[in-house]
Amino acid sequence: MEEPTVVTLVGRVTVYTVTGCLHCIRTKTRLVELGLPYSEVDLRKHRHLREKIRELTGRSTVPQIFFNNVHVGGNSEFQKMSKEELDRLIELVKNEELPPNAPPLPDMTEEEDDTRDAELKCERDEYADIVVEFKQAGIIGTNRSGLKVHKHTFSGRQLVKWMNNNKGFDEGKAVDVGKKLVSKKFINPLHGKPEFEDSDALYKLVEHDKAAALNIGTTAECYSVPATEHSEAMRELVLNLYAEYISPDGKRVDYKAMAKSTMFQSYCQLAIQLQRVEVDNLTRKEKLAFFINVYNALVIHAQIIYGQPKNVWQRYRFFNIASYVIGGEIFLQSIENGVLRANQRGIAQIMKPFSSSDPQLKIALMEPEPLIHFALNCGARSCPAIQIFNAKDVDALLITAAEGFLEGDDGCSVNLGKREIRLSQIFKWYKVDFGGTDRKVAAWVYNHMADGIKKRDMKKLLDSSSYKLSYLPYDWRSNAK
Repeated sequence: MEEPTVVTLVGRVTVYTVTGCLHCIRTKTRLVELGLPYSEVDLRKHRHLREKIRELTGRSTVPQIFFNNVHVGGNSEFQKMSKEELDRLIELVKNEELPPNAPPLPDMTEEEDDTRDAELKCERDEYADIVVEFKQAGIIGTNRSGLKVHKHTFSGRQLVKWMNNNKGFDEGKAVDVGKKLVSKKFINPLHGKPEFEDSDALYKLVEHDKAAALNIGTTAECYSVPATEHSEAMRELVLNLYAEYISPDGKRVDYKAMAKSTMFQSYCQLAIQLQRVEVDNLTRKEKLAFFINVYNALVIHAQIIYGQPKNVWQRYRFFNIASYVIGGEIFLQSIENGVLRANQRGIAQIMKPFSSSDPQLKIALMEPEPLIHFALNCGARSCPAIQIFNAKDVDALLITAAEGFLEGDDGCSVNLGKREIRLSQIFKWYKVDFGGTDRKVAAWVYNHMADGIKKRDMKKLLDSSSYKLSYLPYDWRSNAK
C-alpha cells in the first residue's frame, strides 16, 4: 500500500484523546490516511484540560477533533463528513494560521501526568516462606471428610505438627501462625469455622482452592495490598497492552502476539497477587473501578489461555470457567451480576450469584449500576470499547463510555425517515437495569447520549411518541485480530 503524501500545514489539527480509546485510534488512523499531521493531547495525562475541552465542545467524550478553532466533533462525525466538508477544513489548516482562540495544548512545564509505574512493588510477606516450605514438604495430599475425598488438602493438626518439627514453634505459636495464614488469605478452610484450628478440620492453600482460576497454582508471595493500589498498577499495565496490541482501526486485539509479550507475563504475575488482595473495605467508586478493570483483564487473559469461543455452547462454557481468585474467593460471572449489578440474576440464570450466606455478598454494590454495561468487554465485536478506569474519575468515565457507545451504530441507530430507533441487545438483555419497559429504556438512552444530530433526531421521535423500537443483531464473532 502506497504511503500517503504528508500535507504541510500552516494551522493545526488537534485531537483530544485518552490512551486505549478505540474511537481515538480510528480517528488517528483516518488522519494518517489523509496525510494530515496532528497534535494529540491525552486528557488522562493532562487532566487540567478536561474541563476546558468540555466547555469548548459541550461534550465529555473522546476524541474531540479541531481543525484550527473549528470543532468537528467526535470520531463518528469525522468519519461521516462529506468530501466537500473535509476538503474545506483541510484547506483551512493548510493556508490559515492558528487563531488566538484555538483549542489549548498543554504547557509542558506544568504537565499533569496521571500515569504511574505499572509494576506493583512486591514486598515479600514474612509468612510466604512458611507457605512455600510447607508446600514442598509433601504433606499436602488427598484426605477424606465424611464420604467425600478432597485433593490438595491438609488438616490443621498436620500443619501444626509440621511447624512444631520444622520451625520450632510450640503449639500456641503454631496455632497463631495458622490463624495468620487464614486471615492473610494464604489458606482457606474447606468448610466450617473460618478460623484455624489444631484439629482434623481440612484446609487448602488458596492457590490450590479453585482449580479453574487463571491466577492460581503459584503462591502470592507479596504482602497483600489494597485493591485500589493493585487496580492502579493493573490499569497502567493493561492500558499499555491494549495500546500495543489493538489494531489500527481499534476493532481487533492481537491475542497471539500479546500472549508472547513480556508485558503479558508481567500481567500474569500481577494477577497472581489478586489471590490475597484486600477487597472488603472498598468504597462504591473503588469497587466500580477495581472490578470493571479486573473483569476486562480476565476476559483478555481467558481468551489467550482458552481461545476465542465460536458458538453458544463455547461461550457458555467460557464464561463459566473464566475466573480469578480475589481475596481468597473465586470470581467469574459473579463480577458482573454479583458485584456490579448488586447481586441480580444474569442472562439465563435461575439463581442469584450470591446466596444470603455467601461471604462475597458483602462485596456487592448496594444498587445496580446501569453504566457498567458500557464498560465491560466480553471479547465480541459488538461489545463496548475496551477501556480502563480509575476510582477518582469512575463516574465521569462511565458517563463518557456510555456516550461513546451510543455514538456508534452498534450501540444506537436512529432513522428519522423510518421513525425507527434500534438499540444494542444489551438494552434488551438487561432491560430491568434501564427501567424495565421499552419506553423507559428509550428515555434512558436519550438522557445519556452526547449532544449531536443523533440525539436531536431521537428527541423528535420521542416527542412524537410515534416510533418503532427494535434491537440490533449482536455480533458474537471474536474481536481477535
